[in-house]
Amino acid sequence: MIYKTLIDSATLNSHLGQENWIVIDCRFSLADPEAGRRAYEQSHLPNARYAHLNEDLSGPITPTTGRHPLPDPARLAHRLGEWGISSATQVVAYDDMGGMLAAARLWWLLRWLGHPAVAVLDGGFSAWQKAGLSVTADLPLVRPALFEARPDEQLWLTTAQVAALPPTDLLLDARGAARYRGEEEPIDPIAGHIPGAINLPTEENLAADGRFRSASELRARFAAVLNGRSPTQIVHQCGSGVTACHNLLAMEAAGLNGARLYPGSWSEWIRDTGRPISTGTENGQ
Repeated sequence: MIYKTLIDSATLNSHLGQENWIVIDCRFSLADPEAGRRAYEQSHLPNARYAHLNEDLSGPITPTTGRHPLPDPARLAHRLGEWGISSATQVVAYDDMGGMLAAARLWWLLRWLGHPAVAVLDGGFSAWQKAGLSVTADLPLVRPALFEARPDEQLWLTTAQVAALPPTDLLLDARGAARYRGEEEPIDPIAGHIPGAINLPTEENLAADGRFRSASELRARFAAVLNGRSPTQIVHQCGSGVTACHNLLAMEAAGLNGARLYPGSWSEWIRDTGRPISTGTENGQ
């Protein structure tokens, strides 16, 4: 079998060392972009490679993009091959934020490039440590492979497409409630949200132990905002298209398949000051 959404620590541990299993450490801090790399150098899962959100999982920032543009597919495919990932590889990504940052981003990127065998370690590095499983500072011995990218451009929307969304579709904003309402904005120069977007903060996908809520709990959470819509009518966004992937992952883990991503998200939307913005709440949310 292949793992397409989540995997627990015990299951991953039972597969460590198998040639067709590769683990990617995605720890990253927006406040300190080198913190994840330092943490990886100190200790990581055995044979894990390190992926840097800015350098590996994003493209160059331009005057019209958000803070974490999608990487060039060919460039990303080359990097994946350097890590030893091929079409036969089961990939597992982890971070130290319950998958809320770069682990879910890598999960989505691989699916975008046509690689379904990718899962996020449920509970991340913390769950692994709590389980008493081994970590190391040793760097892996990597055998490069050929990764063939087959991007599915139906999985994401441009800013123009988001601006033209029909009223039957729904934009879900994964940021915290205060940022969504425009009460604070610690990262981007303008506060608020895209008109019509409904707030569904990413962190509420997780239980108190840092692991994902059950599939039934997640299904109920999203059903409340779907309100009869198909998952294919849902578009996810956040500040820069990273944490929104966590809501996408949660929906897939709940069996709600087919939602799309707006990678540019809020940080790209506000690049053009002529685009409308909203503050406060929408539709009672």
